[in-house]
Amino acid sequence: TSIQITLYRLARNSSVVNALLNAVRNGKTVTTVVELQARFDEEANILWGNKLMNEGVKVIYGVPGLKVHAKLCLITRVKNGIIQRYTAIGTGNFNEDTARIYTDHLLLTTEKKITNEVFKVFNFFQANYRKDNYYHLILSPFHLRNRINLLIDNEIKNSKAGKKSYIWLKLNNITDRETIDKLYEASQAGVDIRLIVRGMFSLVPGIKNISENINAIGIVDRFLEHTRFMIFFNGGDEEIYISSADLMTRNLDHRIEITCPVFDESIKKQIKKIFDIQWHDNIKARKLDSKQSNKIVTRGEETVHSQIEVYEFIKRINCGTA
Repeated sequence: TSIQITLYRLARNSSVVNALLNAVRNGKTVTTVVELQARFDEEANILWGNKLMNEGVKVIYGVPGLKVHAKLCLITRVKNGIIQRYTAIGTGNFNEDTARIYTDHLLLTTEKKITNEVFKVFNFFQANYRKDNYYHLILSPFHLRNRINLLIDNEIKNSKAGKKSYIWLKLNNITDRETIDKLYEASQAGVDIRLIVRGMFSLVPGIKNISENINAIGIVDRFLEHTRFMIFFNGGDEEIYISSADLMTRNLDHRIEITCPVFDESIKKQIKKIFDIQWHDNIKARKLDSKQSNKIVTRGEETVHSQIEVYEFIKRINCGTA
């Protein structure tokens, strides 16, 4: 059995590291990709890297010239002569401290289309000259910018053909100029664009003939909104992705990020439902528009406190009643 994992920010007394150490002590092969450039965690990550290495863990210190921001874990084992892989792909760090106060998504899957490509990513970490082909995962800085442009262009084409089209994005930040211009282009083509952005936001919604089909909100509440996902209508065959990347130049061009498609229809429905709940928040959601007044959204008489509603929705899923 082998375990491969990326480590960006770790808890002060990391249970994740302790689990990895226990694994290597029990004869498992463990490889970690430790990012030394994680802002404010540089010293801590050096210490963690040394601790792991001293116990026999193979430690890879990132990729030269790039920051590894992807959130990946891959477990490989051989059972009855057959290779089995399990992977976790997340929007947030493997950090139990932030997990208590951040909202994030983590996809746990044995889907070979995904696990085999995560295996390629870890091969790339060990040999940066490798240039494997990826048919499902979108790897930044190599493919993400182009793929996003293609996905937006597809919605533009459908809208111009008189077909239904929309783009719904839930992100931390949107500041990349090229992507913003492409979203403006989509708006001008009649694509319905909904954005939920917590932090930096350089796009200006609601400008006539430029961004009038773009609406945006931001939610600041008890838990820090850290989830990143993208929904494209795609002529009715929706494409939904979770990602470690924001639409910022640094994420698109200077970091190793993973954007992963969601194939499972039930999970797609869950992500859409979460977006819908948050889009109708009128307790903690702020309207993001050209006036920059950040007014609390008001919609009708029914109150929607999205973090509570999402919590209850996930609880119903776990109980099998959703």
